[in-house]
Amino acid sequence: MSVDGDGTEEPGWEVDPEDEQGAAVVAAVGRQLKVWRETAGLRAADFAARMGYGEDLVRKVEAGRRIPRPEYLDRADEVLGAEGRIAAMKRDVEQARYPRRVRDLAKMESRAVEISSYSIHTIHGLLQTEEHARALFEMRQPPYSGAEIERYLAARMARRSVFDRDPAPSITVVQEEATLRRPIGGKKVWRRQLEHIAQVAGIRNIAFQIMPLRVEAHAGMHGGIEILKFSDGSAVGKSEGAFGGRPVSGPRDLRILELRYGMIRAQALTPRESLAFIEHALGET
Repeated sequence: MSVDGDGTEEPGWEVDPEDEQGAAVVAAVGRQLKVWRETAGLRAADFAARMGYGEDLVRKVEAGRRIPRPEYLDRADEVLGAEGRIAAMKRDVEQARYPRRVRDLAKMESRAVEISSYSIHTIHGLLQTEEHARALFEMRQPPYSGAEIERYLAARMARRSVFDRDPAPSITVVQEEATLRRPIGGKKVWRRQLEHIAQVAGIRNIAFQIMPLRVEAHAGMHGGIEILKFSDGSAVGKSEGAFGGRPVSGPRDLRILELRYGMIRAQALTPRESLAFIEHALGET
């Protein structure tokens, strides 16, 4: 998280210059905030003092160079007497604050009726605890800045809203055993992560399976797989080891991914065996 001119933490995120759509939304919100402030007859410095933030931050937000946090917009609404009209802008900037590629993934997951995934390197993002996800982001090389870590973390946690959907999507996840053995973030974080997986695995629309290390070779050796299916019959899939890692939606390409994924599930432990594995691992911690 960056620091404002007066030494306080800035309540917002930097705008991704490559995210044209998000940048346009943030710029529009900034212009509206400036109009509200000027209509109220307040200079930027006076408005900043009433807000409790630095003038530099106010100018960055109004210029569309900073994505305001929800509490910033709530405070602006109160200071300018907007009666909820500024606070309503939170819906406009909610998605823009997330990195574009994460936002696009979350949007597809929110529409999917079936989510199928095989994770080979890390625990699937939908299953990660906040502590575990933070540890992953903090170990990235070259390192993320503090603000980038917070931004990516918020985006990953927001994806979990898929579990609150009604009707709920059908979710199947196959995890490599190695991802469940590595104590990312330390033993306490690791234990809480395993407890969380055990809890999620008990949800009736979720089938969680583990690919054990004892399986010498299997259909997922070429890399992870993600397949999302939608209510209109369309689908999109992606795999590190197929089609150059790019997303595909053609029937032939999807059949290849579905064939591999089906074989992976057949070679993995059953959901019941997988839950027993997690419970045994928890007993060892």
